[in-house]
Amino acid sequence: MDLHTLTPAQRRLLAAVVLLGALLVLGVPRLLHRGGGHVAIPLLRAPRSAPVSRSSTLVVDVAGAVRRPGLHSLAPGTRIADAVAAAGGATAKADISAVNLAAPLADGEQIVVPARGVGATGASNDGAPSPTAPLDLNSASLEQLDGLPGIGPTTAQKILDYRLAHGSFHSVAELDAVPGIGQGRLEQLKGLVIP
Repeated sequence: MDLHTLTPAQRRLLAAVVLLGALLVLGVPRLLHRGGGHVAIPLLRAPRSAPVSRSSTLVVDVAGAVRRPGLHSLAPGTRIADAVAAAGGATAKADISAVNLAAPLADGEQIVVPARGVGATGASNDGAPSPTAPLDLNSASLEQLDGLPGIGPTTAQKILDYRLAHGSFHSVAELDAVPGIGQGRLEQLKGLVIP
């Protein structure tokens, strides 16, 4: 091939091809040989045992008598005590003995730390839920559950039956499994009940 007969555009193209070829010849061995002469081929990497996902953290809502109420991100396997600590700890008005600090957390859960002066079930002396402390789903009576908005005696009995059949509630979201309670009712009960 006579280089003098090529147009300037063809010469530039030929120069680019030669340059690319030289980079491939000189660059590929450097990419394949790393360190002590081992060959690493990126396409043959072992697959990850478990994909990393966004669910590697729990987001919980801590409310009530805590220093920094709101949403807090925590590691899986943490307990309610960790959520209260992430919220700056309980205030001086908190009745921390009314909260099961050892209970495990679930993503999307709300933890409410009640103020002192309210019974451990989150109810006032007349059995009705107190506006300052939520009702504990795991110890509430039929009458206390019946006093919740949107919960009548039939649904209150279904909650008690569910608790008897399945054990303690670990999150308020578990109420969705009780017949007659849907997402709308769960929204109504947010902040009024705790697991």
